Amino acid sequence: MNWLLKLTSQPFSIGDSKMTALKILVIEDENIIGIDIKQRLNKLGYTVSVITNFGEDVIERISEAIPNLVLIDICLSGKINSIQIADIIQQQFNIPVLYLANSSEEQRLNNNYFREHGDCILKHYNERELYAAIEIALHKHHIASRVQQQQQKWLTVINSMGCAVVVTDTHNCIELMNPIAELLTGWQQEEVLGQAIGQVLSIIDSHTGEGLENLVHQVIVTGEKVDLPDNCTLITKNGSQIPIGDSITPIRDRNGNITGTVIVFQDISERKQVEAQLLRNAFYDSLTLLPNRVLFQDRLQQAFERSKRQKDYQFAVLFLDLDGFKAINDRFGHSMGDDFLAVTARRLESCLRSGDTIARFGGDEFAILLEDIVDITVAIHIAQRIHETLESSLDVNGHQILTTASIGISLSSHHYEEPGLILRDADIAMYRAKGQGKANYVIFHERLIN
Repeated sequence: MNWLLKLTSQPFSIGDSKMTALKILVIEDENIIGIDIKQRLNKLGYTVSVITNFGEDVIERISEAIPNLVLIDICLSGKINSIQIADIIQQQFNIPVLYLANSSEEQRLNNNYFREHGDCILKHYNERELYAAIEIALHKHHIASRVQQQQQKWLTVINSMGCAVVVTDTHNCIELMNPIAELLTGWQQEEVLGQAIGQVLSIIDSHTGEGLENLVHQVIVTGEKVDLPDNCTLITKNGSQIPIGDSITPIRDRNGNITGTVIVFQDISERKQVEAQLLRNAFYDSLTLLPNRVLFQDRLQQAFERSKRQKDYQFAVLFLDLDGFKAINDRFGHSMGDDFLAVTARRLESCLRSGDTIARFGGDEFAILLEDIVDITVAIHIAQRIHETLESSLDVNGHQILTTASIGISLSSHHYEEPGLILRDADIAMYRAKGQGKANYVIFHERLIN
């Protein structure tokens, strides 16, 4: 209405040069009325063509005219009515439509339709009103086209993104899903539009079991961005599980009001694999696949702290060195020596209880942590079992190799001030066992360091 007042309050000049390039197509089944409209529009400076005799070829004739606006009688007679023609014009050609109607026709028809599909002007108009109605229709179409272009631009950006994007409204219902989201979830956008996010996307924190719907609701309530949990898992339409990561962000209008959320996520399976490999490299020996010195010392620290809290908790450390390993390397080569250590590691693992830790410290040295033992007899029994299992030769690449081990044992005690001292004493006992000959074990006692 403000636009109309502005137009009608300005000086009115027929044939303004700004309008000479605009083409208007008039569709009117009464020839006299069509000619009258054309003359009026020509006086206003528009280029006008009129269709009075039309049938099913009317759409083809419209495509040939390529007008900037179509002025159409709202009550056309014929096989195709004005509403059908207008729908095709707007959907196929994206051309604004202005309806011509008398007062009784306008009241009879649903005015809501005009607000959604086009404007209407009464047939008893003067030239100023006609000019204003045309300019308003063109202006509204221009604004709508710009909005549509912007929407299409951002939709193109969203669809071109290398990660999945799902947009919801404030009721957690899905409004948009880009192709990557379709690919990852297994759902097509047309299947899920308007559905609650929790009914479609099963995304949970694999540690807490919290669902995505709760996180979306949290964003709506708090208005704050939420990062997806580190252990977030997407359960796809076919039931497969994919680790994902990224965030949920509130969508705000120009006034700052929250209108929905945008969920951005991507498949992080490869990243998880890399992280797992880095973790394995940091805490496991690549040759034997046993825990390394770092992980062993961490578990030893935990056992030490537990023993300080629980007076009846005991643990033992065994330090083991293979006898004659240098001779194996010299005879068969270092590659064979590496394979020998890997086979030996499996043999040593078989001697331990569930929950015990064996680690490779380097070379042919291994350390064993026996947790929650009753007394030293458990450690002695493990040492004897290791000696017994090594009595049988190891098959390494078709070669039968015999080896033995020297083992030092130290038992936890409240006298120890740090866990490293327990490991040191087991090492001292191991060297004493090696000095006594092959396949021996020695339990540490204070006399060994005197």
